[in-house]
Amino acid sequence: MKTPGSDQADGLRRLMANSPGRLLAFVAGAPGAGVSSVTLNLAAALARLGQDVHLVDERGDAPLGPPRRRGRLVLLDAVLGEEGTLSPLAARADEMVVLVRPQAEAITAAYARIKRLQQAHGLRRMRVLVNHAADEAEARRIQANLAGAASRYLGLALESAGCISADPQLDQARGLNLSVVEAFPGSPAAADFYRLASALLRWPARPAAEADGAPRVDSFHAAAA
Repeated sequence: MKTPGSDQADGLRRLMANSPGRLLAFVAGAPGAGVSSVTLNLAAALARLGQDVHLVDERGDAPLGPPRRRGRLVLLDAVLGEEGTLSPLAARADEMVVLVRPQAEAITAAYARIKRLQQAHGLRRMRVLVNHAADEAEARRIQANLAGAASRYLGLALESAGCISADPQLDQARGLNLSVVEAFPGSPAAADFYRLASALLRWPARPAAEADGAPRVDSFHAAAA
């Protein structure tokens, strides 16, 4: 007998079955934003939902990334260059997700980073994920303020990627060398990662010739094959 959770996983597997694969780049809005923790825990949540997911850390992994595979999701822990620019791999991403913490200085730094990415790469759309949020209302306020400024001054669409709760069980799980979805599946943070995992599988695919001119993820796969 199937549980509701298994039904959801089956549905998401069907959703991705005919996908050519997607590359999602995660960028820190400021030092200490928590990109490595978020990508690791998100990958664990996606795997538990039955997805073929590959985690790439630009600090040490080969620049071409994993081999081509239909339906694969690649989560890229992106590292910016000295001038705040993306690597060639990150610049090919289907989605650019900027992580921001809720402190005022971190929000200011994240806006400056978003502006630099837009100027350097001509991006017209990014997503914002609020990490260590007190609650969803706080995350929505931050995202709305950033989106308003980006639209008015940069001509850039900033969309919400949701939030991850400030949850002490994240640190406890790290101490156990486990993801929070493995160590504490009933925790607020685990619920947030499952919510994000389910949501990103339904993010609409970009048109093949989007105006920002960035190569599609299938170009990335072809280079890696």
